[in-house]
Amino acid sequence: MTTDTIHDSHEHDHHDHKMTGIKRWLYTTNHKDIGTLYLWFAFIMLLVGGALAMLIRLELFQPGLQFVEPDFFNQLTTVHGLIMVFGAIMPAFTGFANWMIPMMVGAPDMALPRMNNWSFWILPFAFAILLSSFFMESGAPNFGWTFYAPLSSTYSNGSTAFFVFAVHIMGVSSIMGAINVIVTIMNMRAPGMTYMKMPLFVWTFFITAYLLIAVMPVLAGVVTMVLTDTYFGTSFFDAAGGGDPVMFQHIFWFFGHPEVYIMILPAFGIVSTIIPTFARKKLFGYSSMVYATASIAFLSFIVWAHHMFTTGMPLFGELFFMYCTMLIAVPTGVKVFNWVATMWRGAMTFEIPMMFSIAFVILFTIGGFSGLMLALTPVDFQYHDTYFVVAHFHYVLVTGSLFSIYAGAYYWLPKWTGHMYSDKLSKAHFWCSLISVNILFFPMHFLGLAGMPRRIPDYALQFADFNKWVSIGGFAFGLSQLIFLVVVIKCIRGGKKAEANPWQASEGLEWTVPSPAPYHTFETPPKID
Repeated sequence: MTTDTIHDSHEHDHHDHKMTGIKRWLYTTNHKDIGTLYLWFAFIMLLVGGALAMLIRLELFQPGLQFVEPDFFNQLTTVHGLIMVFGAIMPAFTGFANWMIPMMVGAPDMALPRMNNWSFWILPFAFAILLSSFFMESGAPNFGWTFYAPLSSTYSNGSTAFFVFAVHIMGVSSIMGAINVIVTIMNMRAPGMTYMKMPLFVWTFFITAYLLIAVMPVLAGVVTMVLTDTYFGTSFFDAAGGGDPVMFQHIFWFFGHPEVYIMILPAFGIVSTIIPTFARKKLFGYSSMVYATASIAFLSFIVWAHHMFTTGMPLFGELFFMYCTMLIAVPTGVKVFNWVATMWRGAMTFEIPMMFSIAFVILFTIGGFSGLMLALTPVDFQYHDTYFVVAHFHYVLVTGSLFSIYAGAYYWLPKWTGHMYSDKLSKAHFWCSLISVNILFFPMHFLGLAGMPRRIPDYALQFADFNKWVSIGGFAFGLSQLIFLVVVIKCIRGGKKAEANPWQASEGLEWTVPSPAPYHTFETPPKID
């Protein structure tokens, strides 16, 4: 049988099995389609989690209990945190990885396309389970997204089983996604692309994938222990049965600290792709960026107990975790230095992706500095569990991770859709987000320093003024994200055709060229007689 006939029969198959409508999305094994699914899912979850946050800010607009019961308030804070971390930020980065990594390394698709499909499609079910608990008699989980035992186990409100099951499914999805990324990068790079020639986005996600594989089983372990404590009579974390509640915190934060780097390393990769494009210069210090990313990943495993300075650790333990945490600021500082050095004396232009990236660098640095403050043990005794901590991690995760996701989306939308988006609307989205996000999170630093505790539905009168501004900023920021929705929908439906090199990049950045998804799937192998 000649190669021609094989080719023909394959073509014939190809046209027979081209799926349309909902089937195309359910069965797709195409990395671009799956990337698109992840991104849309993450955006929907962002809006859902944002709606919960706006309910929280509505309650805190003024002192006194107005709109929601304290127990429901706790449910809101818990589910808001879980949705934003596992439903918005992580799937969005996985969507970028699916779309861009095969193209950046020169692979035809991800290495394990069927698993890729599965790792996405189990996610909506995980969050359906989590959100459905709002409508149950027991109510949603009400113990904070960090679900400290024994509050989440022995004393839970009955929703623990649903919460644990949802977290297990998310974990399975994350691990499959990570395996796929690692196998693709290691085995499917174009000839001649050595590790030190890979784009930085590929590097950051490569390292992130290793972090995911290392820590997701730890999370699975700890939620299973919570489950058996709740329903099967064990007492891992219940002091009454000889367990140790502080052990829960050690296991949880051994997962939780690398987890926060899982949510920021891909952001570093996106920003390191965008800044060189608009500075018209090569990235300054490529290899130092790779080593810095790797050192951050390594150090992320030995800083976990800085979340636990107030648990009565031995002094040596507190000093160890304080110094390690301060040490992790060094590679992060190297990155900020390199981004600034890349922009320095570059021929900069300020398109939307660049504006989000510059905002990222400045505001993420603020989050880094407040993190350094929290790393100092004696000072942390004052800050711990106040709004200062809330301000810190929202600067890192909103003006950090989320802004980089917007930067990447605006950067690659012309490539993904073949169209340019509205300049006016995207600028409106940027400025509304930038101004409102600072009104939302900056005053929280002062609230925290003044002693306002986090996760409470009511507060003393002296915090009223700042909280009013914070809530106004929160509503403005939430509504600003609807502008982005309009931008994306208009861009998909049409608009000015994107040029081959929409950003006039000086480098041969071949992944800026528009390419609507070619239809291919590994469902139908060629028939060979």
